[in-house]
Amino acid sequence: MQHAIVTGGSRGIGREVALAVGRTGSAVTVNYRSDADSARSVVDALADAGARGHAVQADVTDPDQARRLLAEAERALGTPDVLVLNAGVPGFRFSFFVLSAAPQEVVQAALEGIVPVDHIIGTEFEYDAHSGEVQSIRRVPAGYGKVAALESLEARLGVPPERTVYIGDGSSDVHVMLHVNNRDGFTIAVSENRLLARIAHTTVLSDNAFSVLIPILERIAGWRSADIRRLFAAHALQLQEWEKARTDRVIVVTAPAWPGDAAASAATS
Repeated sequence: MQHAIVTGGSRGIGREVALAVGRTGSAVTVNYRSDADSARSVVDALADAGARGHAVQADVTDPDQARRLLAEAERALGTPDVLVLNAGVPGFRFSFFVLSAAPQEVVQAALEGIVPVDHIIGTEFEYDAHSGEVQSIRRVPAGYGKVAALESLEARLGVPPERTVYIGDGSSDVHVMLHVNNRDGFTIAVSENRLLARIAHTTVLSDNAFSVLIPILERIAGWRSADIRRLFAAHALQLQEWEKARTDRVIVVTAPAWPGDAAASAATS
């Protein structure tokens, strides 16, 4: 049995993540900052689902409290195997959703225990009730389909377009990124795809998914570099390299000679 620590796990997405992790059979340490009652209700819900849970109060932005969280979690439920970072940003509330052109069932299985199933929007199929074969396609969130899925999500959540942050890594994200930009949202590319690099407000290249928080904290929340480094340190992460640079990709070749240039050269020789 694995043991997962979910920071900010007492409310909102953190609560849903903690319960989803518990449903996989893992023990869950529910970290909370101030709402002890909500944290206890998550532990009770985990118990009802047959999972072990334990609540620990700690402000994970404080390194000492973060270390105490790890120690108390280990004493209660054993050595942690998974750390789910769900830290909040004061003055802001973020909801995380996945838009993918892959079959919804495949994405849900891949992200089980990480992202709540109702926060995953993938391609939906209509299946035959008897044979199980695909009869038709209900929804495909790819290309302009992602634009439609995003607009539907914004309407459901009541989120204005200028408060949308979209993170993409491939050519299928081009249309939706242009759409987000045109409505004053914020876009982040997480690959070296040249089309995205020209469209996105910023590009983050890193092996750690936590890195996408950097431009969000810096450009949207207005955090200083020192504050961002402290947040990473509180989660046992170190910003070893942070290169703030924009790369101009330039190829220079010798220009071909024009016929007129050759004629002029012959006339003067």
